[in-house]
Amino acid sequence: METQCTLKVRTYECDSYNHVNNANYLNYLEYARYEFLKDIGFNYEGAFKAGYGTYISRIEIDYKRPAFTDDTLLIKSKPLKMGAVSGTISQEIWRGEDLIIAAKVTWAFVDSRGMPTKIPAEFDVPGLKP
Repeated sequence: METQCTLKVRTYECDSYNHVNNANYLNYLEYARYEFLKDIGFNYEGAFKAGYGTYISRIEIDYKRPAFTDDTLLIKSKPLKMGAVSGTISQEIWRGEDLIIAAKVTWAFVDSRGMPTKIPAEFDVPGLKP
C-alpha cells in the first residue's frame, strides 16, 4: 500500500543557496512516515502506551534535484520488506514530475528497553507488509 502526503517548503528550511538543506529531508521523511502509519491503521500511540516503539536503524537517501522555498512537495511512502521485528519503507519526494529524493528507511520494533522485539499481533497491521 502506498500512501501520499504533501508539504510546502518553508524559508527557514533552506540554505544560503535557497534550496532545502539536506538535513531537512530527514524531517520531511519522518513526517511522511507518521502519516503512513496513520493511513495504514497502525496504532502508534497505543504501541507507545504499551511500552513499544519504532526506531530507525538506517536511512539511505539519493538526492536527485534540489527543492526550493515555497515548493509544494509530494511524499510517497510504501513498504518494501517486512520481517518479524523490522522492515524497510521506500520513500520518494516529488515536485510535480521531478523526483527530488529517493530513500529507503529501515526500522525496528522495540520494547520499553529499546531492544528489538517481535511485533505483537495487535500492532502487526497488513499495511506494514509489501
